[in-house]
Amino acid sequence: MFEQFLLDENICKALAEMGFKEPTSIQKAAVPVALEGRDLLASAPTGTGKTAAFLLPVCQMLLDFPRREPGSARVLILTPTRELAIQVAEQCKQICQYTNLTCGVITGGINYGTDNSLLEQSVDILVATPGRLFEHINNERFDCREIESLILDEADRMLDMGFGGIVNQISAEARWRRQSMLFSATLEGNGVKTFAENILNEPEVVIAEPSRKERPKILQWIHYADTYDHKVQLLTHILQNDTTSVIVFVKTRERVQQLQSQLQGQKIHSLYLQGEMAQDKRMSTLEKFKKGECQILLATDVAARGIDIPNVSHVINFDMPRTADVYVHRIGRTGRSGQKGIAISLIEAHDMAMLSKIERYTEQKLKPQFIEGLRPKHKVASTKKKPKKKKDDKKKKSAPKVNKKSK
Repeated sequence: MFEQFLLDENICKALAEMGFKEPTSIQKAAVPVALEGRDLLASAPTGTGKTAAFLLPVCQMLLDFPRREPGSARVLILTPTRELAIQVAEQCKQICQYTNLTCGVITGGINYGTDNSLLEQSVDILVATPGRLFEHINNERFDCREIESLILDEADRMLDMGFGGIVNQISAEARWRRQSMLFSATLEGNGVKTFAENILNEPEVVIAEPSRKERPKILQWIHYADTYDHKVQLLTHILQNDTTSVIVFVKTRERVQQLQSQLQGQKIHSLYLQGEMAQDKRMSTLEKFKKGECQILLATDVAARGIDIPNVSHVINFDMPRTADVYVHRIGRTGRSGQKGIAISLIEAHDMAMLSKIERYTEQKLKPQFIEGLRPKHKVASTKKKPKKKKDDKKKKSAPKVNKKSK
């Protein structure tokens, strides 16, 4: 139970209303450390409750040490995408609903007048995307000197999106803080570790392994496709049979528009989510999809990270991602919080190399399935590596023939 953390009764009341019955593995590991005021470097798979793992301790800190007079934000949470920022702010407001704590959000795509109005208020917790917040810092509309806790959510994604430099500058502006926390889906590679060294001070490292109940139950398979048109036929068949809430990942904005038009021709209605959309349109699209007003969402990888949409039955990779870890984040949109989900990938010949990388990364073989009437006509090369020839065999083959002289 959450009472084990000695949280304020108003926080516990809100958690009960939110349906949080007991802490997840990342919450059990991270919350006690964060409550002690220590810096934290934490890793946990998507969908395992890491947002609450950093919100609970900072909300408790703010209640334990209330501000004496109005002022700037005391807690700053940076996220890589607008959608994730809004999602974190929504959960923060739910957790704080029976307290006097306030939470605001600043992202790109919003009118600057709205931002200025928020920054003039006394906000305890500010959730922001790095680029827009740094604009306000440069224009002296936001003061980092009152920040006591800095939290970086999805730090690996921030690095992928090129925000490393800006985040380091924001961190320097907030150098008087008492605590920093960095959360990432993975701590592999030098990027996140170097990032952490610049921002954290002797952090406690927490790598949470989700319990069996928390682990996603995602059934994965592939369909081989000869051509783009063949992929469209496969997708159309899948969407018309046994799907309830589907996210279809496509690699570019242009392909999203093209695919939506083709599905419309088959009388299949879909929404789309992509980069460079107006923020109000993004939010409207997500809200319609969450409410089930439309059951198919076409998306570029802008939606692959951190977006918590409950009850997504299927994730379909119409186009394969550029890296294996992005594949894992994509399919993590289904099977949330231990629920069951299905992930299907449509594979053309040029996708075989990526398929091989994904299988090595996930340590799982993705088996093909076939739809009668839509079987591929061309044979697909195997992803198995050919066995290396022994050195002795090479020597034998390369050795020149010697003609023996007759006596």
